[in-house]
Amino acid sequence: MPRRAARRVLKGRGRSNAPPLPDDCAVTLRRVYCFVVMEVSSRYVHLVGVTAYPDGPWTTQQIRNLLMDLGDRAAEFRFLIRDRAGQFTASFDAVLADAGITAVKIPPRAPRANAYAERFVRTVRAEVTDRMLIFGDRHLRTVLTDYTAHYNGRRPHRGRDLWPPRPDHPVADLTAERIKRQPVLGGLINEYERAA
Repeated sequence: MPRRAARRVLKGRGRSNAPPLPDDCAVTLRRVYCFVVMEVSSRYVHLVGVTAYPDGPWTTQQIRNLLMDLGDRAAEFRFLIRDRAGQFTASFDAVLADAGITAVKIPPRAPRANAYAERFVRTVRAEVTDRMLIFGDRHLRTVLTDYTAHYNGRRPHRGRDLWPPRPDHPVADLTAERIKRQPVLGGLINEYERAA
C-alpha cells in the first residue's frame, strides 16, 4: 500500500503516523516557533529563541547570539545541519561561515537527515507541549527553558547509556540508595535524586 494511501486510511480512523504539526498558542490561536540547536555528539540542546514571526533577520540575530554565548567553544563546531526553511537566509549562512562553521542543508522532504533534531521535537511535544496549554511567546520560552535544563542536566538518554548530556548532579545508584522525587514543570515531569 502506498504511503499516502496508508496515511489517508489512518487519518480516517483518527490515527496518523505523520508527525504532528507545530502547536498553536492556546489562547491567541497563533503559531509560536522555537529555534533550537543540538550538539549531536553529546545531545546537549541550546534554546536559541522563541517567536511568533521567524524571519531571516531574526534567525541571523539568534545565531549571532548563540555564537557569542558559546565564545571559544564555537570553534569546536564544524557543521550546522539545517532544513531548507525560508528563515535561513544567506546572511545566516554567512554568520556561520565567519565562525568557521559550514551550514549543511538537508535534502528536500528528508526529515531523517536531521533525525536528532526531529527526535528532540517529538520528545518535547510528547513530554511537554501536548500536556499543557501554552499562553504565548513568553510562556513557551519559560516552559522550554525549564525543560531544556531538565533535558540537558537530568533526563537519561538511551544513546548515551542513560546519562544526561551534562549531568548537573551525581547520578544515583538506584540499587543501594533511597531516592527522592522532585517535580518539574508543576509535576508534569519528575526528577529523581539521592535522599538526604
